[in-house]
Amino acid sequence: MWKVIYIAPTQERAEKLKKLLADNGFLCQLKQISTRKNSKLVSVEISVPVSEAEDAYEVLAEHGFLA
Repeated sequence: MWKVIYIAPTQERAEKLKKLLADNGFLCQLKQISTRKNSKLVSVEISVPVSEAEDAYEVLAEHGFLA
């Protein structure tokens, strides 16, 4: 089972966070949840396995992505 730990405002930010998590040993997946017409803006969910969610969330916090 997967848990959403972050919703990125752009695909670029989502890819950056996915790489950060992967570099720290986490399995993660991205899921686009919305788009704006005629724009590059999207919202992307970043999910990790439930068993890793707390640790992955801490990694994001340590790197300043959560406030």
